[in-house]
Parts: sequence; C-alpha cells; structure tokens
Amino acid sequence: MANTFKLKTKAGVTSIQTVYTVPGSTTAIVLGCMIGNTTANSITCTVTVSSDTSDTETNADVELLTSTPIPGNSSLEIMGGNKIVLQTTDLFKVTASAAVDVCLSIMEIT
Repeated sequence: MANTFKLKTKAGVTSIQTVYTVPGSTTAIVLGCMIGNTTANSITCTVTVSSDTSDTETNADVELLTSTPIPGNSSLEIMGGNKIVLQTTDLFKVTASAAVDVCLSIMEIT
C-alpha cells in the first residue's frame, strides 16, 4: 500500500464545482481544507461531500458547510483537526456566492 500526499486547488469557484474526485482503487483522507474569499465583501460558501459508495450503508450528499459566511479578504479553515475518509468515486464539492479559492490537502492510499 502506497500513501501519497497531494494538494488539490481550484481558483475562482462560484457555481458548484468538484474540487476532488477519488480515483479508482483508492481511499483518500482529507487532512485539511482552506477556503479563501478573494473579494472585499462578505460571501457565503457551501461544502458538500458526495458519496455513492455501494456497500451496506446508504450514502448520499452531505453538506459540511451550508451557506457559511466568510468575511471579505479572509479565509476559513473547515477541517479543524478532523479527518474525512473518502472512497473511490466520492466527490468533494464547493460552491460560493462570489469567487473563492479552495485548497484541499489529502492523502491517497492505493
């Protein structure tokens, strides 16, 4: 089993966009996520994890943040020392009311 640390970024996110999709035959651990408000005004942001993993559990889209305010010219760290395990084909998505930059730190296990 190989562990690979990766950084995934997406700039100027407004409409819902997938920041990361877990590749085939891979488990990923989300280690951290920073969302930067690149405007001078306060905006809102929603972060969604989409899971369709087929096992004995029912998986669905869940919102980690829902229309959470981020002050102008500042950032929000949403993980706070927690981790999220993602499985093959799971998605990490972000949407915002104005442009935000997203920085996602992950570890892939293959």
